[in-house]
Amino acid sequence: MSSLAGVSTDAVVFDVGGVLLDWNPRHLYRKLFADEREMERFLAEICTLDWHAAHDLGTPYSESLPRLAAEHPEHEDMILAWGRRSEEMIAGPIPGTVDILGELRDRDVRCYALTNMEAETYPLRLERYDFMRWFDGTVVSATEGVAKPDPEAFLLLLRRYDLVPKRTLLIDDSERNIRAARALGMRTLHFRSPEQLRERLLREGLLAAGD
Repeated sequence: MSSLAGVSTDAVVFDVGGVLLDWNPRHLYRKLFADEREMERFLAEICTLDWHAAHDLGTPYSESLPRLAAEHPEHEDMILAWGRRSEEMIAGPIPGTVDILGELRDRDVRCYALTNMEAETYPLRLERYDFMRWFDGTVVSATEGVAKPDPEAFLLLLRRYDLVPKRTLLIDDSERNIRAARALGMRTLHFRSPEQLRERLLREGLLAAGD
């Protein structure tokens, strides 16, 4: 346990996509579109992040993808690729952040994951990446039927693992999620880079300079 400005921090909560995994649909669709502008139009108008949000809440690909493909038959193959080739949306782990997670674990700092993730993809990533099994606990949106930035997602994590908001640091790359967590009294870091995260954890005393 450590402190910053008189407030102790005894648990760290990681977002996964954008913090530990480099997830972006463009990693897949750049392989499928010859024209970058056409790809951007497809992602802005058809397979949008607003459409994808239903998956994070538990809607299965088997329902959403055929329905969207029926609405846009000219893009059927591209739409179905969202589910068939979902793991190609990941460029890989973000090494610096994964290293930090390992260092916190070595120092016996309690670490948790709070992730907006689909029911289909979470088991794949749990098997694919060792660090996904390093957490003291994980809350997956599709399993729970509630996603960030809904305050209930954060409250569920806090209640389930008996975490005190003012002693819990959330690391997330979404400003909306940061605002929601802060409103509940959680400590927050709007993630930009592993270097920024390391600096914050050093100031908190959760990491040592020699780690």
